[in-house]
Amino acid sequence: MSVTVAEPGSPDVRSETPPPRPNREVYRDVLAGLMPADERLVCLDSDTGLFSGVDWGTAADRYVNLGIAEQNLMGVAAGLAKSGRVPFVNTMSTFASTRAVEAVKLDIALNDLPVRIAATHSGLSAGHLGSTHHSLEDLAVMRMLPNMTVLVPADAAATEELVRACAGIPGPVYLRLGRGATEDLPAGAEPLRVGRAQRLREGDDVTLVATGPYPVLAALEAAEELAVEGVEAAVLNMHTVKPLDTAALTAAARTTRAVVTVEEHWAAGGLGSAVAEVVAELGAGCPVLRVAVGDSFAAGTGGQRHLLERNGITAAAVADRARRALSRR
Repeated sequence: MSVTVAEPGSPDVRSETPPPRPNREVYRDVLAGLMPADERLVCLDSDTGLFSGVDWGTAADRYVNLGIAEQNLMGVAAGLAKSGRVPFVNTMSTFASTRAVEAVKLDIALNDLPVRIAATHSGLSAGHLGSTHHSLEDLAVMRMLPNMTVLVPADAAATEELVRACAGIPGPVYLRLGRGATEDLPAGAEPLRVGRAQRLREGDDVTLVATGPYPVLAALEAAEELAVEGVEAAVLNMHTVKPLDTAALTAAARTTRAVVTVEEHWAAGGLGSAVAEVVAELGAGCPVLRVAVGDSFAAGTGGQRHLLERNGITAAAVADRARRALSRR
């Protein structure tokens, strides 16, 4: 952070690097900018409050608040998509992947319709509301649905890139967003491409594969910790969980000695399971260890960082899994 200190007697004027913005707010602002220029786009809301005060300009009649009725939300979106529109539907991720999943499966995925499900409060980001609002199943549910693309931006810049990319993706998209602001990833990374893992760090001992803001940051921090011990860890930001970058995983399994996955999700069915499926089918004999929430409801109620630490989604846990995986070879 850079701060300019005023001269004595002058006004207290400071110049600071602006704080990170929540991904959901970046998504909202990008969508509001895209809609006036593309008459196909429609925003369907479930009374989330995210769009309060938004100036839609000439697209004002294409913002519709359907109230807290998630299954109806998906059905309306499917009908609009069948009629040539490209709806963005907005709800909390746990509601999209549980309460409304029948409509997502039968109305949207079965018909391969271009509905973009913008799911906020993912993972443990609504941890202050308790287990009813923890969303630790959504990646498993959505990646299992045929035709579905699953995107998980790791910071504000990635959110903007992936929202813009949604316009060119055929079929349905699940966009997993958090609630609060998270730290930006280091500058200089290669551009995002849907379906291609983003390489954030090179290494030939172990590959850390992470998805989502805090897991990616934990992987980067763990890689720094391991480097002090002489262990070189590659870090892949798997912002596209489906279609999975099998080429990058194949290379990781064949050129490094182990793979460790990191996610804000239950261990069953999410990124770790998807990576293990790919590596197992290779028959490469490369161990895959997962850092995720175990086979229990997430312990505790509180802030996201607090719950991540309580449930073992930390840089220390990632580094420990990497050491354990390497010790097997």
